[in-house]
Amino acid sequence: MTDRKADPRDPRPLLGEPLSLDLLNTRWAGTPVNDLLAGPDGYGIWLSSAGLAGRCGADDSGLGPLLEARDALAAVVRDLDEHGAPGAVAVAGLNEVLRHGRLRRELGPQGPTEQVEVDRPQWLAAWLAADDLLGLLGQGAHRIKRCAHEACILHFFDTSQNGRRRWCSMAVCGNRAKAARHYEKAKA
Repeated sequence: MTDRKADPRDPRPLLGEPLSLDLLNTRWAGTPVNDLLAGPDGYGIWLSSAGLAGRCGADDSGLGPLLEARDALAAVVRDLDEHGAPGAVAVAGLNEVLRHGRLRRELGPQGPTEQVEVDRPQWLAAWLAADDLLGLLGQGAHRIKRCAHEACILHFFDTSQNGRRRWCSMAVCGNRAKAARHYEKAKA
């Protein structure tokens, strides 16, 4: 899609996931739950980290559609976690976001081209994230996972060869789980 380099202002613990999961990961564990998209400044940071700053304006008009897309993505992923497939309500929510755009393919002088068209510019980032989830589902819905640490709410796309990745980050959540197991063994 575009070059992605994390914005140094981005405070999230997990960066670099596919666009749809990166959008889901704009909420992360904390009391209260941390939300990068609580305002336009965070929206601008997310656009920058996602490589979309040059394509999408970081104003209030785009934040609403992006939050709608995040809710739709969350519903699909939650249903995948709980039931193995998205339910009718989750499907309808995602399709509602997707109705705001389309991918137009043409043959140009250099060969085939693809152009994203949205009904209003503020829907571009939301549509791209929803479309990205379709691509991930096509690669294997079972590879879209929630971190196994009970206190973590982050999601990742498991690209490991055997599909057994459990943690959003072995350095953070994986080590926390290992330390807890070690503590329990030592206590016993």
